[in-house]
Amino acid sequence: MFKFGKKIFDKIKDVAEPQFEDEKPLNPFDFWEGANFKLKIRNVEGYRNYDKSEFDSPSPISEDDSIIENIWSKQHSLTAFLDSKNFKSYDDLKKKLDMVLSGGTSAIKKAEEVTLGEDANYVQPAAAASRPAVAPKAAPTKEVDFDDDDESLSYFSKLASDD
Repeated sequence: MFKFGKKIFDKIKDVAEPQFEDEKPLNPFDFWEGANFKLKIRNVEGYRNYDKSEFDSPSPISEDDSIIENIWSKQHSLTAFLDSKNFKSYDDLKKKLDMVLSGGTSAIKKAEEVTLGEDANYVQPAAAASRPAVAPKAAPTKEVDFDDDDESLSYFSKLASDD
């Protein structure tokens, strides 16, 4: 079995679903009307590049059907890859998404809301209720000394000082 990346996948997709009307779609995996793939590898800037790879003209794998049947019988089954045990359930994926989006190590907990006082309609999250109120500090300002010789900097300096 051959693992391949996006570039080769794009090559397969381009022949299967051509972008132009004058090109005929081709199933490269068809034993009789498919095409051989010419894998051409180049090193470009220190990385492997497959841009020059291409499909040959469509032709049968062999003129002899018994050879084609022999090749067909050697194919790998994909049912092991498509088995549901290889995939997480929707609930597990949603839980993980919520955990990532909340920025915490656990999923969003709706049960953390705490009712305050006698009023049952007023609800405040537990994290906010336990946190002391702190006034935000202003960011320290730094005086910038612009060179008077440079017109554009002095112009922006004047704009900044006009409050």
